Amino acid sequence: MTEVIKTPYYLIDKSKLLRNMEKIAYVREHSGAKALLALKCFATWSVFDLMSQYMDGTTSSSLNEVKLGKLKFGGETHAYSVAYADDEIAEVLAHSDKIIFNSIGQLERFEAASADHVRGLRLNPGVSSSEFIIADPSRPFSRLGEWDAAKVERVLDRISGFMIHNNCENSDFALFDRMLGQIEEKFGTLLAQPQIGWVSLGGGIHFTGEGYPLDRFCARLKAFAERYGVQLYLEPGEAAITLSTSLEVTVLDTLYNGKQLAIVDSSIEAHMLDLLIYRQSAKMEPCDGPHEYMVCGKSCLAGDIFGEFRFDNELKVGDRLSFIDAAGYTMVKKNWFNGVNMPAIAVRQLDGSVELVREFGFDDFVNSLS
Repeated sequence: MTEVIKTPYYLIDKSKLLRNMEKIAYVREHSGAKALLALKCFATWSVFDLMSQYMDGTTSSSLNEVKLGKLKFGGETHAYSVAYADDEIAEVLAHSDKIIFNSIGQLERFEAASADHVRGLRLNPGVSSSEFIIADPSRPFSRLGEWDAAKVERVLDRISGFMIHNNCENSDFALFDRMLGQIEEKFGTLLAQPQIGWVSLGGGIHFTGEGYPLDRFCARLKAFAERYGVQLYLEPGEAAITLSTSLEVTVLDTLYNGKQLAIVDSSIEAHMLDLLIYRQSAKMEPCDGPHEYMVCGKSCLAGDIFGEFRFDNELKVGDRLSFIDAAGYTMVKKNWFNGVNMPAIAVRQLDGSVELVREFGFDDFVNSLS
């Protein structure tokens, strides 16, 4: 890299991304499951050239994501949405290989339009691994999928597969195994029907994490697929990009107000929104240095705080800081709150060189409004 990139920017490291891809490839080979990138989590297409070599395609949550997956990633393109609108269904079908309806009502509404398409239905088993009610797909009165097996049985002649997404940041194989058993108990009769040829188990399974029992995971997936005679799909989002990306920022000011504070040229509301939604702290590489700072964003939001961290030296204006694990549900949610400049996007290639692939400026801010 010949020049220092102006902060803030997201830095995607392909060598770190590759570690996740290799684990995904291992699971594909040893379980027979296919892997689709969940674009709702990560959609930075600048690195799709690498990811598409190790994954089978993409899955989506909207028309825009369907088109992005088809045009930029390739492979299989699964379309899912909580609800499709009349004026978008034709384009969704044109850009997808499979369409998954969230409800029987949507399946019936678009039955004629999708008659020549591979169709599936989302099931809700009523159990999940989520610790947050806002993200729990099986929360009370959830709108995400059909719960009643008897109702689903009546429309089996119109579909060939199911999607079941009930894992959320689940790094516990025993919990995954137990919940999959509950899915079999609740929906086993449906899964065993001869016309059902594929099942997606969604995302949220942290199988690329350190120490995850990949061989046991693969054996469980393979046994499930063989028992019901189906092609299994996984939809890794976080699992595909975990620990691959950092948010690089610069200290703009320091002050003391009962605690040592450092203000950086970024914002959690604008650039790491999930931290605000789930009341979590950003991550840095561990440090036990003697200097503790609360690192804060530059927006006017009083709670714009990345977290409290320790450093080897006192922070000063101009110091660069790096928040790790900053790709999942961050880059896809970035926004122009307060007009804080949107982070650029850079990629560290496999040869170690860093390429600045996208910058955002005033024109982008203006064009995002009206």
